[in-house]
Formats: sequence, C-alpha cells, structure tokens
Amino acid sequence: MANSIQHHLKGSIIAGLVAMVLAVPFIGLYTVSTDQGLVVQQRWPWVFWSGLIVLVGSFLMGMARDALAARRAAKPKLAAGTKPKRDDALTAKLTKGFAIGITLFAVTLPFMPFSDRYIMDVGTTVLIYVLLGMGLNVTVGLAGLLDLGFVAFYAIGAYSFAILSTTLGWGFWVCLPLSGLIAALFGALLSMPILRLRGDYLAIVTLGFGEITRIVILNWQSFTGGPAGISGVPRPSLFGLSFDRRPPEGLTSFHEVTGITFATEHRLMFLYLIALTLVLGAAWVIKRLRALPIGRAWEALREDEIACRSLGINPTASKVSAYAVGGMLGGFAGCFFAARQGFVSPESFGFIESALILAIVVLGGMGSQIGVVIAALFIVLLPEVGREFADFRMIVFGIAMIAIMVWRPGGLLSQRVPTIRLSSQKGEAA
Repeated sequence: MANSIQHHLKGSIIAGLVAMVLAVPFIGLYTVSTDQGLVVQQRWPWVFWSGLIVLVGSFLMGMARDALAARRAAKPKLAAGTKPKRDDALTAKLTKGFAIGITLFAVTLPFMPFSDRYIMDVGTTVLIYVLLGMGLNVTVGLAGLLDLGFVAFYAIGAYSFAILSTTLGWGFWVCLPLSGLIAALFGALLSMPILRLRGDYLAIVTLGFGEITRIVILNWQSFTGGPAGISGVPRPSLFGLSFDRRPPEGLTSFHEVTGITFATEHRLMFLYLIALTLVLGAAWVIKRLRALPIGRAWEALREDEIACRSLGINPTASKVSAYAVGGMLGGFAGCFFAARQGFVSPESFGFIESALILAIVVLGGMGSQIGVVIAALFIVLLPEVGREFADFRMIVFGIAMIAIMVWRPGGLLSQRVPTIRLSSQKGEAA
C-alpha cells in the first residue's frame, strides 16, 4: 500500500509540474486592450491552482484505479462453462425502454411549454451530430474501419445541395437523396484504394481524404465559391408551403394558408422535426441492416478479417458497403445542415468536426446506437452548459471526456447485445 501511494504521489507531482508549465501561456498570461494597445497581464495564482488541481486529481484517480483493480481481483472467477450473472435479455429490455422514452421525449419536445428558439436550435444541433455519429458508427463501430476524415462526407452532402439548389434551382427534397448518393459514391471510391490498409496507415489515408476535400472546396472558387462559400441556399418547404414571412417565388406562406399567426419558431420546429425524422429513419435502417447478412458481415469483419475470409465472407464488399452507407448518412446530415444554415463555407468542415464525431462514437460505445445518442447529447450540451465559463469551457469539456475514458474505457454503453445468438443448449438448435 505504501509503495502504491509513493508511486502515485511521484507521478502526480510530475503531472502537476507539467500542468503548471502548460498553464503559463494558456492561463497565466492574458492580454488586455488599453489606450496604449494590448498589454500582457499575469495571474500566477491561477497557474499554481491549476497545477495543484491536476496533482490532487491525478493522485485520486490513481488510487481509485488501484481500488477498483483490487475489488475485481477479489471477486471469485466463474468456472469454465458457467454463464455470467449479467443478463443480456435484461440489458436489451432496458435499452429498448430507454430508446422508446427518449424518442417520445424528442417527438414531444417542440410542443412543450418550455420550448423556445434556443432549445429548438440546440435540439436540432444534437440531432445533426446524432445522424453523423450513426453514419460513422457504421464504419468504425460495426465494421471496425477507422475513419478520421468523416467530415468529408458531411461537406460533400452540404455542397452537393448548395450547388444543385443555386445552379439548377432544385429543392431540398429532391437534393436530399441525391446528396446522400453522391456522398455514398465518394465513400465507395475512398474504400477502393485502402482495402489492404489497417491501423495507422488507414487512419492517415482517411485523414488525408478529409483534408483534401476541404482544400479542394477552399481553392475551387469557380465551383464551390472558395473561402466565401455559397449563400442563398433555399430552406425546406412543406408541400410547397414556406415558413418565411415573405415566401420565395412559386411558394405560398404557411401562415397564410393555415391562418396561424406568423412566428419564426414554426420554421425552427419544422427543421427540428425534419432532423428527427432523418435520425429515426437512419436508426431503423441500421437496425434492419444489422440483422441482414451485410450487417453480420460488418460485425464479423470487425472481429477478425482472416476468419471472415475462411468463412467465405467477401471483405472487399463488406468494406465498400460500410464506407458507402456511412458516407450516405453523412451526406444526408450535410444536406440538412446546408438547408438549415442557408449558407455553407469551408470553415464548417475542419478536422475538429471529424474529431467530435469520432469522439461521439468512441464515448458512446463502439457499435451502440443508443450510446451515440447519449454521447451526442454530452458532446453538444456540455459546452452549452459551460457558456458561463466561456474562457475555460473547452478545458472542462476535455476533462470530462478524459474522465469518461478513464472510468468507462469501452464507452458509455460498451456492452453490445448480439444480433443473432447461437444456443448453447444441446438439441435446442435442432
């Protein structure tokens, strides 16, 4: 015990000193605008407290890990052939109940008395990241193919709708499936040259694909608008009804037809319901795909590619289909994002977006649909809650993510219920 305390104390002191060094440029020094220009000010006590917090936190986390390891070691091991106490059927029922509950809450949210413009806007943002997380979850969580450039499909979907709508005059509902198909085509093309790559090499190639897409969008000014982006992207309409006060040519205002007093909240509610419909549709499709041979091939590919080949599964077709389906969902999300914003630019599709989407998949639990929803809520809502601490909310966000990965290294919902269960009882399969 004494050796453990001494070991953790030594590591915590080193971590605290490193934190103090890093805190000097980020926290200890800051600029203040005065009549003479920018003046550098110091707050050295904050540097000291930062190091002390890291020291204490590192020590407590190390001791907590030792305590958990000792508790696990003290538990009696199950004999060979015995079943664990954890009941997968109960887990499936709880997951299904939570899914039904959160779906009902999401459907009724726009009609709640406390719903306002801010809640609708944040809710729509959460749904966009849920859809993006579901798309990447197909590639990374189900098929086990690392993708660090998933934001490329997001950008392709957004720019597909923006270009088609502004040049050809096509509406949202026509461009939505086209944006998904275009992104799926790029996903299939991306998968072709990387079929034999794994691990770090696959990560580098996908990261390069995301950056190449952003650079092409940034420099092809005659086609994508370059740094200025594309403005004037049309909003979605409901059977030819516009939610704007002055509808575009050829459309009729929703409030004029229904006689309801015009309110901008109606457009936000409509956008929210479109995003919710896309998410529910994507969740249903992915659930059905997991039960089909293609979904089972994805999961088998994730576990062992060599075993897949020995069983006659075509890994090439599985990888191409995983990238295509994931890219299609990313394209749908990008098309909706462009319609919601009415404007697209390269700044919206940087590497940080890919990192956030990957964090949603990893934090939620690889392959878990409900985990993606929970992680998206965490990723989007935590910075919003921390707006009062604008200078440090990303630090709090990073600490919270580190804490989750320490306490739940497999993700919030790391347990996956098998799609098909083989019976272990003799004669039952017959």
